[in-house]
Amino acid sequence: MPWDENGENKGRNPWGGSSGDNKGPKNPWGSGGGPNNGGGAGRGPTPPDMDDIFAKFQSGMKDFMPGDFGGGKLVLAGVAALAALWLASGFYTINPGEHAVIQRFGALHRTEETEGLKYHLPAPIESMTKLNVNEIRTLSIGFVGPVGRGGNTTAARDVPEESLMLTSDFNIVDLDFVVQWSISSANNYIFNIENPEDTLRQVAQSAIREVVGQTRMFPIITTERGLVADKSRAIMQKILDEYEAGINISQVLINSAEVHPDVQSAFQDVQSAKQDAEDVQNRAGAYREDIIPKAKGAATRIMQEAQGYKESVISRATGDADRFNSVLSAYQNGKDVTKERMYIETMESVLTNAQKIIMDDKSSKGVVPYLPLNELKRVEPAAGDQTSPNKGLTK
Repeated sequence: MPWDENGENKGRNPWGGSSGDNKGPKNPWGSGGGPNNGGGAGRGPTPPDMDDIFAKFQSGMKDFMPGDFGGGKLVLAGVAALAALWLASGFYTINPGEHAVIQRFGALHRTEETEGLKYHLPAPIESMTKLNVNEIRTLSIGFVGPVGRGGNTTAARDVPEESLMLTSDFNIVDLDFVVQWSISSANNYIFNIENPEDTLRQVAQSAIREVVGQTRMFPIITTERGLVADKSRAIMQKILDEYEAGINISQVLINSAEVHPDVQSAFQDVQSAKQDAEDVQNRAGAYREDIIPKAKGAATRIMQEAQGYKESVISRATGDADRFNSVLSAYQNGKDVTKERMYIETMESVLTNAQKIIMDDKSSKGVVPYLPLNELKRVEPAAGDQTSPNKGLTK
């Protein structure tokens, strides 16, 4: 029942005196009213006497609690123990790589960055949040990583609403990537964004879709994955810095980049055709590299032969002209001798390769000359055949 309804304590209060008695003290601070009431004209507020308060509290507790509890010392000891535990709850330790954000009545008060034992006023006055700023965290976009333990591990599961993206050539690519990030500012991380990881996920998807939308599909799935990842990381960091999110993007890693499963077979056909085209181009290039040097060598050889022929013709013509001039000079000096010599040289050159029969007037008297016309019409023997068609004829 209420304390003041007890028959023994009815009309009394814990501070001694009746509730209707105007002579007794009305509150723990005595008859002068509350602690803010002045004690006289021109005087300031009288501070309460703590000993008097505890004495009156003890007297009131004796009336309130039956029996003798050692003058309320046990209660005071319990209160003191609870107060000590409450004050001791403010001790905390900062480990390497951690920052502690201290909030006083919800507002930012300070940030502890040095390692060691620290203290803050216990709740609800101050609260403390510790963050590991050196830890590298990962965020998977486009898939859910393996989950489970031991032999019950579940394989990674694709998330199409995150992984399917449109390229600049209007193709759909299935792209999975991982964002590695860390906390750069504990204050900004806690106060500037409501849900840091969800914000980071949305920023990462926006950035990667922007880069993929400006790139053709084939480079994305083949040779330019690293370039796409670097561009995406730069855009993510720029957006997060504008948000003052307190997040640093360490790296963006593309795990896989493939075409949409529904067009996989058609894409493979296209790739096969491209591979065939590349093979043909490679063979054509090899043939070109083989034939061009040969053609250049043949052209050089022909030019050198032509140059040699030109020089030989010029030399021969020069020699013929010089010989003609020498013959003309000799002819002018001795016409008869020159004519005779020229006639003999001409006949010698004519008769050298002609078939001929020489008849001596002295030895051929009384002999009927026989001219073997059929033999003369025979074809000349081939080169190297020393048999003469006139063999056996008598000179």
